[in-house]
This record gives sequence, C-alpha cells and structure tokens, in this order.
Amino acid sequence: MAHFAKVVNGLVTQVIVAEPEFFNTFVDTSPGQWIQTSYNTRGGVHYDPQTNQPSTDQTKALRKNYAGIGYSYDSTNDCFVPPKPYASWLLDTTSCLWNPPTPMPMTANSIAGMNQLPAGKKYKHNHNRGINEPRKKLSKLNRWSKCWY
Repeated sequence: MAHFAKVVNGLVTQVIVAEPEFFNTFVDTSPGQWIQTSYNTRGGVHYDPQTNQPSTDQTKALRKNYAGIGYSYDSTNDCFVPPKPYASWLLDTTSCLWNPPTPMPMTANSIAGMNQLPAGKKYKHNHNRGINEPRKKLSKLNRWSKCWY
C-alpha cells in the first residue's frame, strides 16, 4: 500500500492509503491533485520501518518528508514542508525542514554527554534549581501533610 496526499493550492488537505492502481479508476471531482508520499521518509532520508535506521536503498526517499494535513507542497523542489513552527525559523532546502535561527548552545555537560538521564529512574523538574533530579520517596508524615520537596 502507498500513501497519497491531496494537495489543493499548495496545501495538503487529506492523506490516504491506497494502491497506485486505485487512481486508475478513481474519479475525483474536487479541485486539487493526489501526490504520492512516503510514510518512512523524514528530512530527505528514507528509514527502514523495522529498525528506524536509514535504509540501504535511498531511492525510496520520496518528496523529502511524509505529508501531513496542513503541510505545504513545494512543486519547484518536489517536497512536502511541515508548517513553520515559529516566524523566525528558517527552511533548510536540503531536508525541507525548519531550523531555529540559532542552534542550541553547546555546554560542557552536553558535550560530555552528561545531560543524558539514566534509564529506569523517575525524574521531576526542580523549580528551585532548574534541573532534573531523582524523585525522593516521601515519609508517611510528608505524604499525609502533602509536603513536596
């Protein structure tokens, strides 16, 4: 099965799953055109649906991104572009994805990989320090008085 997007005036209004032969007999009287899109394509890269790793066969990468309702279709670059998240973001014409005007700052912790949280632990946001820390077990007294630290 393949995915097709209904594009009206450059905007995606509908996405369906159908066999390509369906369009041989399908009569659509509403304006717009049906354009095939690839469910496993993001940023111009096709991903293997089993492993979520880039596919060895990149010929399957179709129109840079999977189309979604509200996406726009750029017929010049033959790609689907998601809605712009913020007015200041810039379009990367290689991936047809939006990027922030300035990249996320690199800190010593992010470079060293220290911003990764250990697996299996529950974390909460500490508003006093602005960092994540493990949840503390509350004593019976604290549970009954609803004192949270």
